[in-house]
This record gives sequence, structure tokens and C-alpha cells, in this order.
Amino acid sequence: MINSKLINPQSIVVVGGSDNVQTPGGKILKNLLDGGFKGELSVVNLKADSVQGVKAYKTAKELPQVDLAIIAIAAKFTLETVQVLTKEKNTRAFIIISAGYSEESHAGAELEMEIVKTIESVNGSLIGPNCIGFLNTNYNGVFTTPIPKLDTQGVDFISGSGATAVFIIESAMSKGLNFSSVWSVGNSAQLGVEDVLEYLDETFDAENSSKVKLLYIESVNKPQKLLKHARSLIQKGCKIAAIKAGSSEAGSRAASSHTGALASPDLAVSSLFEKAGIVRCYGREELTTVASIFMLPQLKGENIAVITHAGGPAVMLTDALSNGGLKIPAIQSPELLEKLYSGSSVANPIDFLATGTAEHLGHIIDFCETKFEQIDGMAVIFGSPGLSPVYDVYDLLHEKMKTCKKPIFPILPSVVNVKDEISEFVKKGNVCFPDEVIFGNALSKIYFTPKPKLNSENTLAIDQKAIRKIVENAQEGYISPEEIQTLLDAVGIARAGEAVATSAEEAANFAEKLGFPVVMKVIGPVHKSDVGGVVLNVKDSKQAIYEFERMIKIKDTTAILIQPMLSGIELFVGAKREGDFGHTILCGLGGIFIEVLKDVRSKLSPIDKDDAFDMIRNLKSYGIIKGARGQKGVNEEKFADILVRLSALLEAAPEIFEMDLNPLLGSPENVVAVDARIRIVK
Repeated sequence: MINSKLINPQSIVVVGGSDNVQTPGGKILKNLLDGGFKGELSVVNLKADSVQGVKAYKTAKELPQVDLAIIAIAAKFTLETVQVLTKEKNTRAFIIISAGYSEESHAGAELEMEIVKTIESVNGSLIGPNCIGFLNTNYNGVFTTPIPKLDTQGVDFISGSGATAVFIIESAMSKGLNFSSVWSVGNSAQLGVEDVLEYLDETFDAENSSKVKLLYIESVNKPQKLLKHARSLIQKGCKIAAIKAGSSEAGSRAASSHTGALASPDLAVSSLFEKAGIVRCYGREELTTVASIFMLPQLKGENIAVITHAGGPAVMLTDALSNGGLKIPAIQSPELLEKLYSGSSVANPIDFLATGTAEHLGHIIDFCETKFEQIDGMAVIFGSPGLSPVYDVYDLLHEKMKTCKKPIFPILPSVVNVKDEISEFVKKGNVCFPDEVIFGNALSKIYFTPKPKLNSENTLAIDQKAIRKIVENAQEGYISPEEIQTLLDAVGIARAGEAVATSAEEAANFAEKLGFPVVMKVIGPVHKSDVGGVVLNVKDSKQAIYEFERMIKIKDTTAILIQPMLSGIELFVGAKREGDFGHTILCGLGGIFIEVLKDVRSKLSPIDKDDAFDMIRNLKSYGIIKGARGQKGVNEEKFADILVRLSALLEAAPEIFEMDLNPLLGSPENVVAVDARIRIVK
């Protein structure tokens, strides 16, 4: 849907262009002129023959042939204009700035659909409506400022919000970031964020295309397309960071299972970003800081030298890096210390004092580059109290950043005192970071964001026929314990022996066969413990009869589940289907801990054994699973195997809407499902 007329038009008309540069139509024309658009420019304006020195036509019918139309007139007039341009003027690309469409009313949505149909009837491209426009190295098709420096090796930026795009551009420019293109998709009537990413993937050229992509997303409408093309671009050598706004939208949503309460749409977004290799950000400064780090050589290891002439920022940066998982290894170097002023420290942070010079900084960087083999990257903090210019320091930083193989990250916090020096540093093509803590958090996040991998084939032997029979015959809603048993057996998930009793006599008989002591649980209520629906350590038939008669009276109870009394660490595994995202798989500690601690890890299905181990080993409670303070741990191999088998079940039965295996009981020998709930939605 994105064609060459949109990317590199030879002629542009601004419909609604005017001499008033404080209107969208007037400002777009000014931006096009200021940007030196090399093709033919024209304007449609009812009242003028010339606008800002550009020939104007009263109506679209009077225009010559034109490649791209940028439309900034009232919504009610746009359809007729589009019809004339597509049918009579061979126009194949459109940017509609105007508002008043699907974002406003049902009638506006219908108008928007008619416009899309008209444009698509000639295989045309549409950005908008209700957007700020589009710009690239060929033309400035936006009505906003500032216009960033444009460079094919700059950032490709796609935004679902026009105003937010402006603020992100401003944040980026202050750090020295350049842009290759800015796409403001507005209502995404034809082209959304995912469609633009698809285009950038399919047209990617390793030598000439930008390798950094930034996304601001308000709604992930095509998650599988986003996953496919983000992963493809990253595998081609690109780096992608994104903000997905609205992360708390489902925070108070009622749910009928532990998994339902934990697996929000936002968790699915985070899981998708992780699977794709996208660095997820939560604000403008974080996004543009991540993008600026992307522009520098890649950090190959986790050991950072913090170089500073100011102790406080160095301590805060050290905290941020350490808390993020990176390391600030101790350094001992009497040889380097001799080259610095008395009172300096090279222990790391390397503090060469407020009186330190550019020469001192040069010595430190050289030692980190050539002599300190344990150092993988350098974070240099250098500001000024305003006593003297620091051009020499920033000139040295510029030269070292060009020649050193290890990445150097310039943190320049004196944005007022040395504003001019920073401006000169940026003009030379450098990026910089004004805040050490935001930088430290961003660097850690980038380093520990996993690279995407191709899906591995699932080679598990499962009973597809048995699974499909249960699912196809099941009614919507929670299925019976017997059906759950069949599904778990079909996929090879170990479970405790159990029986379902509907009478006191059955309860006594089943308990006798399973072997005392047993556990008795109500079937029906969701939170069994809360209603007194779980009894442990039932030791004889008399107690089994008594507890049956008590529990069967609990509201919503239909029967009593009886299982042998097992011991082990309580674990949790669950899954939730989230629209077109597919299933999110979760794991953590089980029982009440899943509700209290909410210590869970998640991934989008399908997953393999490596994914499963990654989930388990990144739990905050992993120390308990591994075994702590003399306590036996859990068989991680079997815990991971259950996660993979759960993924296979979900692939075979996509009708599963949500499910819990809670608890699983884990020991060094085995992991066994003790309780399970599965809900089918067809």
C-alpha cells in the first residue's frame, strides 16, 4: 500500500495552503519550501492566485497531474477532492491532515471509509487522516516544528499520536539524534504503525536504510504483523524501541482465575515486545535515550567504567547501572593515578576531580581502551560549574568516540552552563545524555533485552486426537475435572491421582483406594481456600464422610475432588488468550503466593525449552525453586518441560481461553499438577 509517490514524489499539491503560516495548510507549505523540495509545488486555494510565491488553483479540477496531495481542508470537503485527484489527476499518494473523521463520530467514520475505498481503488497510499503528516529526506510534509536534521542513517520514527511525535522529536534533537523519516499515522485509516513497519522491513537495504526504528503505539491492532516484521528487522541488524501507551488499561478488570487477573493485555504487549526483541520504554526521555544509545557502538560486555569529575552523578549512575544488572568492576592502577591530580581516584568510578583537564580525561580513556581489559564500555560524566569553557574536553571526547573500539557514552549534564559547547559537540554528529540515571537505566534495559530467535519446531509427542475430541465436544466455560485429566494426560503433564465424589459413600471409597492421608477440595468455587473448600491431611473414612457432608453445602459446589496428600514447593503455571496476540504463558510460585507476591514471568506461546528455563530463572523467587538455606528445590527440567507441554496444548487447542495449573507441587524428583482449571471460549 505504500508506493513511491508517497516516499519520493516529483510533484506535491497542498490543498488548503495559505499565506497564513499559523494554519496547518500555510505551515505545511512553508516547511516544504524551507526544506528545499526539488519537485513541482502547487496549492489549491479558493481566493488566491499565488500563495507564498507558489502558483495556486481555485479547485482541484484546475490542477495539472500531481503525485502527492497534502490535504488541510474541512473534512466534509475531502472526499470530493480525493475523487477528483484520483480519477482526473493521477494522484496516488495522500496525506490528510484534517480532523473530523472516525475519531469524532459515526458519520466521520463512514466518510473515512469512503476516502480509503477511493484511494485503494487506484492502489494509492494514505497517511492519516487526523495526523501531523510525514517527512523524510525528500520532503517536509508536516505542519509542525521543529523539523529535525534529516539523514538516511538517522532514526525511522512511527507514531500513533501527532502531538506526542512532536514532543519526542524535540527530546531527540536535544540529544543529537537525526531522523530518516517520521510517520504520523493518525487514525490509521489505511496505514497503521504495523503497516509502516512492514514496509520498512520489506524495503530494507543493509547499506542505505536506517538501522534504528522508534515506535509510539496507542493500540496494537495487528500484533502478529508487528511481531513478524520487528523480529525480521532486528535479525537484519536493526534496533527497535517502542512506547506502548495505556499500560494500566486493564488494571481493575474482574477475572475468574489467577491467570485472568495477572495476564492483562499489557502483559501480552510486553511478552510480544520481548519475543520480537523490541526494547520497551515508558516515556519520551527513556525512548530517545535508548535511541541515542542505539546510535553508538554496541556494548559487548557488562563491565562499565564510570569516568567523572563530579562524585554525586557518578554515584547515582553507578547505582542505576548496578541495579539494572550491569557491573562496575573495581580497578587498581597506580600508573594511571600518577597521571592525575592528587586526590583523584581510579577505583571505579574513576574520579579525576572538578579541576581535572581534557588531558587527564584522555589518559583515563586510553587506559580503559587499551590496558583495562575487563572494561567493556565507558560512561563519561562531564559538566561544568560555569567557571570556564569546556570546548577542549568535548573536542577530546569527540575524537576518542571516533577512534576507540569500546563504546564511550557522553553524559553532559550542564545543559545551561555549557549549552554552546554541547551544541558544538552535537553539530559534529555526536549524541549525548543529559541525565545519568535515565541513561543508566536505558543502557541496562538495552543490554538485557533478549535478541529474537526463530520459532523452533515442537517435536513433543502429544495426543492431538484426544485433545481435539475433548475441546470440540466441550461446552463453553470451565470444563470438568475428568475432561481436564484427559487433556493433561494427552499432552503428558504429570498430575496427582484423583477422583470426583458426588456422595459421602463415594468420598470414603475413593479416599480408601487413593490411600490416606488425602486432600479434599470443592469443585465449583474459584477460590477454594477462601470459602473453606480445601481440607488437608484427611486420615480416615470417617473424616472423609464428615468433610464431604460439610463441603458439599458450600455455595456453588457441585462435587468434591479427592487427591493423595503430596508435599513439595507450590508452583504455578497458567495461560490466557489475548485476542490476536495469541496465548500468554505465565509461571511463578503457586498457592496464595501468586496473588500476594505477583512474581510471574510471561512469554507468548509457542515457547521452547530455552524460553521455559528463561522464565523460571528470571523469577525473583528463583532462589526458592533452586533450593535455599538447606531446603530442597525443584526439578527445573521437569518444571520447564511442563511449560513446553502447556504451550503444545495451547497450539493444539486455541479454544482454551484461560487456564491455571495451581498448584503444581515441585520436588527434586518431580513436578506434579495438583489442581487445574481450564476455560473454553470458542
